[in-house]
Amino acid sequence: MYKKVISEKGHTRRKAVALDYDSETDGAPKVVSKGQGKLAEKIIQIASANNVPIREDPLLVAALADIDLGEKIPPELYLVVAEVFAYIYRVREMLNAERAAK
Repeated sequence: MYKKVISEKGHTRRKAVALDYDSETDGAPKVVSKGQGKLAEKIIQIASANNVPIREDPLLVAALADIDLGEKIPPELYLVVAEVFAYIYRVREMLNAERAAK
């Protein structure tokens, strides 16, 4: 299962969107949380406290923010979101290998 928060900073009101994906049960990642301003900061804070990867991507967060909570991402976003999840997977595998080597 992958959880991911994509955020945007540097603007007046920060935005964040959290995705969840279980390859065994879900056909596509879905939006599980989203918000602006203080709510976005809270989403990012909770993600950080739970070791959920956070990626700054203003264009992607803008596209994902239009999706209703609980809805799957549309097919036109599959590739870009898959690239994000693949990166997370590779980084986690590297970290696990480093921990195992110690």
